[in-house]
Amino acid sequence: MNRPLRPNEELMLSRRSFLVSSIAAAATFGFASPVGAANFLPLPDPLNETSGPLFEPTIWFSIDPNGVTSINIAKAEMGQHIGTALARILADELEADWSQVRLVSVDTDPQWGPMVTGGSTSVWSTYPDFSRAGAAGRATLIEEGAKLLGVTPQDCVARQGRVEAGDRSIGYGEIVRQGDLSRRFSADELKALKIKTPDKRTLIGRSTRALDIPPKTKGEAVYGIDAEVENMVFARPKLPPTRYGSKVLSIDDSAARKVKGYIRSVALEDPSGTVPGWVMVIAETYPAAVRATDLVQVAWQNDETSQVSDKDLDAHATRLIADPAAGAVLDTGGGDVGSAFGEAKSTVEATYTTAGVLHFQLEPVNALAFEKDGVMEIHTGNQAQSFILPVLSKALGLPPEKIVMRTYLIGGGFGRRLNGDYSVPAALAAKAVGRPVKMILTRSDDSVLDSIRSPTVQTLKIGFDTDRRPVAMDHVAVAGWPTKAMFPVGLVKGANGALYDPFSIAGADHWYDVGVLRVRAINNDFAQKSFRPGWLRAVAPGWTNWALESFMDEAARSIGQDPLLFRLARLTGRGINAGSAPNAVGGANRQANVLRRVAERAGWGRSLPANTGLGLASSFGQERGMPTWCACAAEVEVDRRAGVVAERKLWLDIDAGTIIDPDGARAQAEGAMLWGLSMALHEGTDFANGKVRDTNLDTYTPVRISDVPEFDIAFVDSVEAPMGLGEPPTTVVAPAIGNAIFAATGIRLRRLPIRPGDLLAAART
Repeated sequence: MNRPLRPNEELMLSRRSFLVSSIAAAATFGFASPVGAANFLPLPDPLNETSGPLFEPTIWFSIDPNGVTSINIAKAEMGQHIGTALARILADELEADWSQVRLVSVDTDPQWGPMVTGGSTSVWSTYPDFSRAGAAGRATLIEEGAKLLGVTPQDCVARQGRVEAGDRSIGYGEIVRQGDLSRRFSADELKALKIKTPDKRTLIGRSTRALDIPPKTKGEAVYGIDAEVENMVFARPKLPPTRYGSKVLSIDDSAARKVKGYIRSVALEDPSGTVPGWVMVIAETYPAAVRATDLVQVAWQNDETSQVSDKDLDAHATRLIADPAAGAVLDTGGGDVGSAFGEAKSTVEATYTTAGVLHFQLEPVNALAFEKDGVMEIHTGNQAQSFILPVLSKALGLPPEKIVMRTYLIGGGFGRRLNGDYSVPAALAAKAVGRPVKMILTRSDDSVLDSIRSPTVQTLKIGFDTDRRPVAMDHVAVAGWPTKAMFPVGLVKGANGALYDPFSIAGADHWYDVGVLRVRAINNDFAQKSFRPGWLRAVAPGWTNWALESFMDEAARSIGQDPLLFRLARLTGRGINAGSAPNAVGGANRQANVLRRVAERAGWGRSLPANTGLGLASSFGQERGMPTWCACAAEVEVDRRAGVVAERKLWLDIDAGTIIDPDGARAQAEGAMLWGLSMALHEGTDFANGKVRDTNLDTYTPVRISDVPEFDIAFVDSVEAPMGLGEPPTTVVAPAIGNAIFAATGIRLRRLPIRPGDLLAAART
């Protein structure tokens, strides 16, 4: 049964260690000095006409003599309204006039710290700095405003861009023009500042005009693909048969020379090893570059990855799992899992797999590069400048301070632009031809080059005692590791001393009490060699939670227990699952809460028609260090003859702590939920002959509007620390659907995406 999209009915590594390592790396390799920050969004001329002094008590904002507050945003805007969300934090504490707030996107500079936008970390990581920066500004403005009004600071209050004392007031702009705003705060003074209590907030958690939407809807917003400079040429890559294992032997461009506007073809020399075997086809226009690339003939020398298939990747993963010494063991609280399983009276074991998933963001990757005054400028939308700058430095043979990345809006990121690999060939081509080069990939090129979410293989095992209580659990996950490919300093050490990618196993270190828990993360080195693994919306839990929450259902049913009651009994909130301040207050009890809420709203236990089932799944989003508690209930109807699964309704309950931007939170949750649905039933690609099989939307079929079911999303009202929302809701949809299919048919499917053929094949066995 298909239903039209409709609004919600109700609105209510540790990343810390990763960010610390990012900051350390930033300090190590440095960043270029900015050549002037770009306006994040176009604004009416009166807001841009400023003169005189600026009040800049911190790098994060300034107030001009007209009272305009400019807030510096070091995070990438790609449709998630992050600028509006972060500006709310600072403007609320500052008591700025929201109508006088503008957003400024910043170019690469070490003062901003790590420039990384991903993993739903932006609000969580920025909140402390922005709230204290706003509080410091407010305190200073009150002090100086009081002097100008001839009263004491205790007699004053800041409200909507003014300092008020009784029936008298003075605007922030006038204070900037007349006052002495030289006061600065030390780190200790900033920490000691009192932040508003929730009841005093005026912007956080309130419906407020989004600053980024009008220019997007009016066509005024500028994206990376819009960047232009004089004397610019265009380029399209002639991609080699392999991601890493190809070398150019010869180039024949005789046919391409007949294309009007064609200039030359260049075999890139890349010391960084990012784009080996690439040939850049250069032309005066982009259409000419596209046509000429199709005509250029290149002979390559290739390695064995030019023939890799999904079968090869899965077989290699299975061999790795069989080796007990392979991979890194996570620290999950200790205990001898082998002995615990030896004492178990019964066990359940299952293997789960996922196909590779493509990003297919609306704006294909692109980059414009040129040298200016001895500095290589790169104009592009990017989620992680901190990751790609050292790579660019190596590729170009330039010190980092001689490279600057200009910031643009991104037409969809979803993790693809955490990998800035596409900026490398543009810069190398510009260096080779001595002119500005704008490289744009076609949709097909973009798919072949995509940093896909890795195919995975996982095995899970649980043991029970005579009273049907869990005594041990083992979870092994094999995947290509994005962190290893793009930011190896972010790998962390496991309990056995081996390094692992925390973003490729997160979610397996769950909050359930299952006795002794062992989690093992294994890198699929063959996958790592065959393609460039990437992050994709929901990072690891897109596969770990699929396996874990499906397996929790299997485990419950194997001992004759209700899946809801089985989970709740495991979410005890004891020991390492108790949670801790500031991010995980309440621990497993908060996961149990959203699970109860969603089960009640979905009517868990009610009778349903034949071939219809209700399934549950819950999670803490992605990481124990910054949990966003989510629970999903899915009602499905299965056509046994066609193998088609129709979503009748999805329910989602979310506890993300304090909600900064209600509209943005709702939009993020809806988008994440729909992507979870898409990856459950629609999205997935195979490898064949070293490449992804699907390169366009004729064969790669994300969820369509006609496939969107009725849905109901609710938020827990909370004053706890704000967590991320861009990805966590994605993680619970697929397992809830898989569990619902089992409830409807008795068929357990263990591979994503769930295809009609898989369901029909399982029904025959």
